[in-house]
Amino acid sequence: MTLQNRVLPTGEIVAEAGYRGRFTGNRGILHRHNHTLGTTRWTHPHWVCCTLTHPRGHHHGPMPDRGWTALFFLDEAVALAAGHRPCGYCRRAAYRNWVAAWALAHGATDRAEMDKALHAARVTRDRAQVRHEARLDDLPDGAFVLLDGGAHLVLGDRLLPFTPKGYGPARPRGAGTVTVLTPEPSVAVLAAGFRPMLHQTSAQPDRAI
Repeated sequence: MTLQNRVLPTGEIVAEAGYRGRFTGNRGILHRHNHTLGTTRWTHPHWVCCTLTHPRGHHHGPMPDRGWTALFFLDEAVALAAGHRPCGYCRRAAYRNWVAAWALAHGATDRAEMDKALHAARVTRDRAQVRHEARLDDLPDGAFVLLDGGAHLVLGDRLLPFTPKGYGPARPRGAGTVTVLTPEPSVAVLAAGFRPMLHQTSAQPDRAI
């Protein structure tokens, strides 16, 4: 049984065989006892992006009884597009870099206020992803845009189409106004210097952009 726990840049949580990715994440307990999801898509506003393995070697499992639902992302840019941020426990270095960039972009770095701002910018009360418009020329590397009905990663002078198993062949970045999937506060953090870790199919294996 393929579990419904793979997250797309468009914010959807899907069942997709073969899609696990480089990171997991936490929004609370979303699953039922039969390992399926109901309508709930979060139980708290602290959406984090975590390592696949626990720092102390504990095995959590994807949908344990009375434990948080493990969600999976192709890479960190996908996690950011879906509204997550680096975890301050298992990814301390990434979290420190995030906080430093957040401070440059937004000023205050209180965790509760940061998560409150992210939550308002990533999802509506009816669970729809919040999107905004921007010019391609103004977007930083690591942001996701919606183009021709599909999610694309902005990377240098290219746009990389997302698939659940990796990025497809690049297309020229181009210009003009596009729909942005990555929440506005996170786009500002990317512009301030935060560099998400990317899947190897971005042609930059094991390196940040």
